[in-house]
Amino acid sequence: MKFRVLVKLIFRRYGLWIAAFLLVLAAVWVFRSRQPDEMNWRFVQAFGIRLPMRYTIHGIDVSRHNDRINWERVQQMEAEGVRLQFVFIKATEGATLADKHFDKNWREAKKIAMHRGAYHFYHPTRDPLKQANNFIRHVTLTPGDFAPVVDFEVINGQSDETIVNGLRLWLETIEEHYHIRPIIYTNGNLYRRYIKGNLDEYPLWIADYSTRHLGNYNADKLYLWQHNQNGWVKGIRGQVDFNVFVMEDARMQEICL
Repeated sequence: MKFRVLVKLIFRRYGLWIAAFLLVLAAVWVFRSRQPDEMNWRFVQAFGIRLPMRYTIHGIDVSRHNDRINWERVQQMEAEGVRLQFVFIKATEGATLADKHFDKNWREAKKIAMHRGAYHFYHPTRDPLKQANNFIRHVTLTPGDFAPVVDFEVINGQSDETIVNGLRLWLETIEEHYHIRPIIYTNGNLYRRYIKGNLDEYPLWIADYSTRHLGNYNADKLYLWQHNQNGWVKGIRGQVDFNVFVMEDARMQEICL
């Protein structure tokens, strides 16, 4: 059967249904196109990504994967009114590992007066106390630094109870040492399964690359949003994670020493 004949037969039999489906698609497109862009997304060529311009405090996070960083070039970078104002730096991982570039990055970030924070990559299969002590051994915080961050993004086949209890022990140990409540970094799926309803009292830093809004998270505890992994920054090799502070600017002091 020729294609043209087949199309005619389909439209004769299902024409009304097809038309109705196309109308629904058109209505959805019109509705979405007319919705206000509450994030005020704007593509900024210099950074290579869209930025949510609703927020005014933008920052990045880095680790050894970004290799050696030229912090003076990072400080100097500005595009369309956006300057990077804070950075989170990987310090430790598991019970024994330390990021080989942490000490240098930590010092250099302070030299250029960039608001800095340190994070620990958490492994649920490792002893939480040993992991906390690993972070404590390597990170000295000073007034103005961000609270410590636990980077929770793997479960390694552990039970929900093991994960929640282990995270709580790490958080409580760190809080006792630094005298400030730590920040939890995680993604939307892990937040809903492990954090929500269990560790709601801790400040939240969420990694969510698809959402147009942040209504799925506790607005009273959500301080930071990692919205893109593919940014570019002068002085840093490779792609960089981009973040924004989503509270009112004055509230940043709530998650700082």
